[in-house]
Amino acid sequence: MRMSRIRRTSLAAGLALATAGALALPAGAAVAATPTAGSTTGPLLSYVVNTKANHGQVQKVERAITDLGGTVVYSYEQIGVVIARSTDTAFAAELRTVKGVDSVGASRTKGVVQSDVEATVEAAAPSAATPADGSEPLEANQWDLRLIGADKAHELSLGSRDVTVGVLDSGIEATHEDLAANVDASQSVSCIDGGKPNTAWQAWQPTTSPHGTHVAGTIAAAKNGKGIVGIAPNVRLAAVKVVDDDGFIYPEYAVCGFVWAGEHHFKVTNNSYYIDPWMFNCKNDPDQAAITTAVRRAVAFSQRNGVLNVAAAGNENIDLAHKTTDTSSPDDTTPGGRPIDQSCPSLPTELPGVIATTSVGVNGEKSYYSSYGKGVVSVAAPGGDARYQIPNTPDKNGRVLSTVTGGGYGYMQGTSMASPHTTGVVALLASTFPWASPDELTKMLLDQAESHACPAGVYNPGGTGAYTATCEGGENDNGFYGAGIINARKAVQWWR
Repeated sequence: MRMSRIRRTSLAAGLALATAGALALPAGAAVAATPTAGSTTGPLLSYVVNTKANHGQVQKVERAITDLGGTVVYSYEQIGVVIARSTDTAFAAELRTVKGVDSVGASRTKGVVQSDVEATVEAAAPSAATPADGSEPLEANQWDLRLIGADKAHELSLGSRDVTVGVLDSGIEATHEDLAANVDASQSVSCIDGGKPNTAWQAWQPTTSPHGTHVAGTIAAAKNGKGIVGIAPNVRLAAVKVVDDDGFIYPEYAVCGFVWAGEHHFKVTNNSYYIDPWMFNCKNDPDQAAITTAVRRAVAFSQRNGVLNVAAAGNENIDLAHKTTDTSSPDDTTPGGRPIDQSCPSLPTELPGVIATTSVGVNGEKSYYSSYGKGVVSVAAPGGDARYQIPNTPDKNGRVLSTVTGGGYGYMQGTSMASPHTTGVVALLASTFPWASPDELTKMLLDQAESHACPAGVYNPGGTGAYTATCEGGENDNGFYGAGIINARKAVQWWR
């Protein structure tokens, strides 16, 4: 979901059977389909190609891709996903008939290009002096940390250096005074080169957006007398750059990011985005079904390797439990209205095992923009609401204050900001319980959340009718707050 310009937070196709009389080939051999009559040259597109589950298919499918005139960009053999490119308009249709191929989907609707799009940030000037009470210079403006008891949690734990948090985003400014001590270059990577991992230091630095740097500060800005403090200020941060200079998070970038997280055994990842170009990927569309399969495989791989993934619910005030229409997809060319339903998940938010987080303001009520949904939402966390929920802080700013590029500090709001609060609390839980699996951390997270009942009647912030929403469920599990609002203090107190 893209959250400023960084997008508003921001199933497999069947194989064609061989007909009687087809040429017999050795078992398991790849078959290059005959080019479809009338195929033409179009823009260079990227594709996710999912192989059959049995072993040894990736190399055969790679040969089929090149035989069809395509290019293999990168292969994730551990999950049976190949990233390919082609200018042939019939490429996907031809490849779907190849033996060993499970599904194929174009991962974008525009040609592969580069351009710059900047995110907008409201800047804050840091105080020059460290407060006498030992807090950080800007900590008085961090209403969000006090709402979840992070200030109390810090009296007991700042998190463990053995915990690494993967920030799948636009990169982290590793030289920032509040982040430099915690960014681990050895575990950082860029995934935006067509879905190939690139560990060069400059590759994973932010270029056009401060979004990832802002998210990183909320999770783990150091407690060092400078600027702000994060929820788990002693854990390590790994920058996993999945946002290109256009602000897009294409499926191949996300696949790379989740596999990287699994291979490096991160404890938790933060995902404040939805995967482009479709806000929702519907199983009745072969391209979108293939995208879902590829991303689901990558997320499942990370989970098998000990990673708990946290994601933002979105900023469209959509009831994810009762979807009806999508008017914003595809967002990389020309969006058009289409009917959708529950068979069209938002990725990665609605994948199994992912912690979907909604946003609340300083009053602990749903932010006017936050999407929601009974059975979809796991927990709620501070994301800000500068329209209807204004804190009694020195700055009187209802947004979330955190680190931004250029060595500064700035305010943002969105479920993009709520998600890293949840991620920070998971990092504290993982520090306190280093043996805990993703499932065990999930149970702990849900158990420590502060229950929050639905509002009576239709929720109508501001009374204008512009952001009405209906909350379903009971006090301990509902569409606005899931199991409740996260609590950092409880995350570090259980074992004492």
